[in-house]
Amino acid sequence: MPTAGSPANSAPGGGRATVRVVVVGDRATGKSSLIATAVSENFPENVSPVLPLTRLPADSYPDGVPVVIVDTSSSLQYKGKVDEELKRADAIVLTYACDQHETIARLSAFWLPEIRRLKVKVPVIVVGCKLDLRDESSQTSLEQEMSPIMQQFREIETCMECSAAKFVQVPEVFYYAQKAVLHPTAPLFDQETQDLKPRCERALKRIFTLLDHDMDGALNDEELNAFQVKCFNAPLQPAEIAGVKRVVQEKLPEGVNNRGLTLAGFFFLHALFIERGRLETTWMVLRKFGYNNDIELGDDILSLPFRRCPDQSVELKSEAMEFLKGVFSSFDTDNDGVLHDPELNDIFSTAPESPWDEAPYKAAVERTASGGLSLSGFLSEWALMTLLDPVQSWANLIYIGYTGDPASALCVTRRKSLDRKRQQTERNVFQSFVFGPKNAGKSALLKSFLGRCSFDTSAQTRPFSDNYTLGSNECYAVNIVDRIGGTKKTLVLREIAEDGVQAFLSTRESLATCDVAVFVYDSSDEYSLRRAAELLMEVARRGEESGFGVPCLLIAAKDDLDSYPMAIQDSAMICEDMGIDAPVHVSVKERDMNNVFRRIINAAEKPHLGIPETEIGRNQKRFRQLVNRSFMLASVGAAAAVVGLAAYRAYAARKNTSS
Repeated sequence: MPTAGSPANSAPGGGRATVRVVVVGDRATGKSSLIATAVSENFPENVSPVLPLTRLPADSYPDGVPVVIVDTSSSLQYKGKVDEELKRADAIVLTYACDQHETIARLSAFWLPEIRRLKVKVPVIVVGCKLDLRDESSQTSLEQEMSPIMQQFREIETCMECSAAKFVQVPEVFYYAQKAVLHPTAPLFDQETQDLKPRCERALKRIFTLLDHDMDGALNDEELNAFQVKCFNAPLQPAEIAGVKRVVQEKLPEGVNNRGLTLAGFFFLHALFIERGRLETTWMVLRKFGYNNDIELGDDILSLPFRRCPDQSVELKSEAMEFLKGVFSSFDTDNDGVLHDPELNDIFSTAPESPWDEAPYKAAVERTASGGLSLSGFLSEWALMTLLDPVQSWANLIYIGYTGDPASALCVTRRKSLDRKRQQTERNVFQSFVFGPKNAGKSALLKSFLGRCSFDTSAQTRPFSDNYTLGSNECYAVNIVDRIGGTKKTLVLREIAEDGVQAFLSTRESLATCDVAVFVYDSSDEYSLRRAAELLMEVARRGEESGFGVPCLLIAAKDDLDSYPMAIQDSAMICEDMGIDAPVHVSVKERDMNNVFRRIINAAEKPHLGIPETEIGRNQKRFRQLVNRSFMLASVGAAAAVVGLAAYRAYAARKNTSS
């Protein structure tokens, strides 16, 4: 680990090609003179009111990134142009004149509020020009002048004073502007609390865990030296390692123990670098381990090396599943077979944030009575995340310590169109869209799915609640279904609100990710069945138009209630007309689920069956068959003609020869 005085030798931050610095401020505060002096290293006697675009070459500063400087006019007639330049800025140098106190007041009265009004969120370097003209009798220091302004406007990265005429701190102005862009403070450090920000700590904890090869909770001398070589291309001498430990132990005794530098000590060192203005040190460490300016792993690490069609999905491979089972076991500290929130938070403490704290994951899996997560619930969450967002799933696998490549962790399933031709599927995770009218029992169905560990008739459900509603953003339920024969499949139920069906079906690929479409209706309500049939018709038509037709099931919910007189005949007619199986009758209230979830899995495993047909679809199918038959007859006729012609020519040739 480098000391605060060691050279950074840092690479260009975040792969940025240039840093665009816009200089603004009141008239006659020294903007143009500052820029001209920075470029020529000489104070110009005469300078244009507004300089053209100016470029400081890449070798001007250690990071090797060119700085493009934009001068601006203070005249009102050019305000629109100044606003546009501010919006394009990577950093802003805001000037005032040290010999004109009113220009200091204008910083907080006009310029800083104006930058906020434009919603320009870039670092601001406040620079006092004409330091050589400052009134020496003034008793007010720069810190006294600027402290209240910096408290009010946290976007100010630093304040400094310079003199173009005396060439005092002129290069430093644009160095700090460049540095604020390439090595920003805001993602790393909270100026108010003087602590590392949570996301920074999480990234550093992951780095510490990767460095701690013997997993003893401390970095020994060998591990520290390997870290130094990886990040800074130079080994540490034993005396330097001892010096680093001594600095930490003097300020933070728990930062070092008999095994080496602890995580607390690792955090302390980085906070020390930042406090001393050595942000590039921490940024270089983060970037060496693949982090970008948002302190997330970059696209070059997270990009997946495969493409997929709309009707293909992504699943976890057995190697990743075994890794996750090991993670579950390692973090189940009380060995009760359940992960509680503190244990889950610990698992994701090396990720930017816990991915399951928000919808759609937060309420999507089964929880124990105490709110914990069983192994099946844990694996179900990962299956859902991999299905919905493979890149996020891959990222979080890396964050929690998976060291394999994407090919070892993820697989792309076969196209559903090919599954239908082969009349089988190899998928382990199925997604079912749940349609139905309001109050039909869709949400109760999802709730019952989350109240079971398995779905045989002896399974116990959570108590039924007539007031149960599923949040509008929490429309997924996922669990593992035990099949006959002992195999397991993961089923994802996605509820589609009735008033959102048309918008949902408006895209051609809306059904591409669906394995089975389920239509729930209230078996005691004639309108509910009629509306479910209408939704079934809409989905069937969209499937025929798009080529993504899916097996469909009708579910007669609330079977504990008396059905209306013609219910059985009406539902049978609908199923016969559409070419699908008879409805599955369930009662969540009576805990009689009739193996409905296993039946959904069975339908998904036979992707060529149970696909409804509309009258339009049947007519189009008959037309295609007729056209194909006509082509076939025409082809046979043409072939016969060709054969006859060939035979005639052969006969004629023999006749001529015999003559």
